[in-house]
Amino acid sequence: MKKVLLSLFIAISIAIPASAAAYNPSDRVETVGQALLTKNGIPATNVKFMVVSGNADNSNFAVNKTLNVSSSDLTYAGNDNEVAAVVASELGHVISGHASKGKVVSLLQAATNTNFTPTNQTAAALAQNYQSTKEEKEADVLSVNLMANAGYNPLAIIVVLTKQTGTYWDTLQGKPANADRAMNVYDYTTYAYPAKASAGYNCNEYKNFLAYADTVITSRKENKKLQSKVDKEMKKYRKNSVSQITKFKTRGGISGWDAAYGLLNGAE
Repeated sequence: MKKVLLSLFIAISIAIPASAAAYNPSDRVETVGQALLTKNGIPATNVKFMVVSGNADNSNFAVNKTLNVSSSDLTYAGNDNEVAAVVASELGHVISGHASKGKVVSLLQAATNTNFTPTNQTAAALAQNYQSTKEEKEADVLSVNLMANAGYNPLAIIVVLTKQTGTYWDTLQGKPANADRAMNVYDYTTYAYPAKASAGYNCNEYKNFLAYADTVITSRKENKKLQSKVDKEMKKYRKNSVSQITKFKTRGGISGWDAAYGLLNGAE
């Protein structure tokens, strides 16, 4: 009997580490990242993926072909779909050329000896927040396309966003974290990839988000103008995002802003 129990204990000890091995999102970044590139037909030659601490700076992607991914963002990823959401977001910003756009503006300001200094700090802050949110949404939509084309579930973007800590005001309103962006992802996925939206995503975070989304959708049904506005926005997102990805591929993996920066920087 003792031998039987000992054998059983050894078998359990061997099986537990293999089945309970913790998922490490950082270890999956390279594989998931390459899949996002190749399955979308984006040039992947010499492209490297690096996990970094703090914010991910990809302003030099066009030069060094290295896509940095924040380890902080990866803490919200519990499977390959969610890792793809984090990586695709960075790719979305690169494809849109958001960082390069800032570099172009700086070069033009230096060339004309101008430096915009807002007189109203509150207005400047609001404008900056609006631009930041606009860019995040643009990157989110591109992420949906990249993930869907690569076989990942784009609804994972919503899960990663809502896992994060929400603002105090959002909490008071009963909204999930990043509710505006998450709703935009849901609307776009429903518009561009209805089968993906119908399939859903099996986790509590997504179920909680759907409870919020249902209230938004219900209110829209009572306001045809608002629904019409959302429909037009999704149509525009679809057209622009597909065009951006196509042009990014045609240029060999650089955005229009990257190309502009290269020309301006070389002309100095």
